[in-house]
Amino acid sequence: MHPTETIEEFYEGHPAMKMMPLADNQRGAGHFNVYPRGEICHNLTSYHRRDFYKISLSIGGGTLYYADKGITFDKCALVFSNPTIPYSWEAAPVEQTGYFCLFTEDFISSNNRSESFIDSPLFKVGGSPVYFVNDEQVKIISDIFCKMLDEIDSDYMYKYDLLRNYVNLIVHEALKLKPADTFFKHSNASSRIANLFMELLERQFPIDSPNYALKLRTAADYAGRLSVHVNHLNRAVKEITGKTTSMHIAERVAKEAKALLRYTDWNVADIAYSLGFEYPAYFNNFFKKQTALNPKAFRV
Repeated sequence: MHPTETIEEFYEGHPAMKMMPLADNQRGAGHFNVYPRGEICHNLTSYHRRDFYKISLSIGGGTLYYADKGITFDKCALVFSNPTIPYSWEAAPVEQTGYFCLFTEDFISSNNRSESFIDSPLFKVGGSPVYFVNDEQVKIISDIFCKMLDEIDSDYMYKYDLLRNYVNLIVHEALKLKPADTFFKHSNASSRIANLFMELLERQFPIDSPNYALKLRTAADYAGRLSVHVNHLNRAVKEITGKTTSMHIAERVAKEAKALLRYTDWNVADIAYSLGFEYPAYFNNFFKKQTALNPKAFRV
């Protein structure tokens, strides 16, 4: 899997930026920052995930590699990225301007309306991350970013609530637009989609509550989340890893089952439910097939 860049590592790679401390009344509310792109835009970034969300008003163009696809553009665009999808950026050899803001999931989840925000097409796995904007829209969105820049330096007690509202304004401006549809497939698309599957699989774990039921259980479930045909996903995963998608899922579920049996006091029925099995008998059969032991014998 590709390494994930933390927000601390992002700041280490951009020494011109400062990681602003939160005010006392905002402790635990995540992290937010905003900057003009021209001051710190790198010509080339490596392909990996970040552990934060990012919204950029890109003026200057370039090539974005995103999941198993890419797009080259020379228009002004809003570009959205999230912690689920690995990506990289190659700037065009022209002046890069515009703005960007970055924020953690905690920053948005402090908002009661965060669910509709995160689940919007802008941030969903399989969605389009690029939305082209005309001159009038560039002015509207630039004005919002400028208000963010003014607010981030203010002493206003509730400035982070206001900043969330500005982020939501940009999101709604983007939702009015038609997403870009001129993506191309990489020559190494199989590698990218296989890595994307493996990262999405790993993000389902660990299971930390017996009341939680695993959402993604089959190859079709993962293909749906990645917006690819299940046959395409299976071919890519088998080509790159030598194992089928279903084998990877079963092995990871079995690994989690062993951890839950060994390190929790949950009963077998609770473990079965949390791992997506409708009945304990189905879980018992699955576990015995994977380990040659039934769950109770493994736990002893």
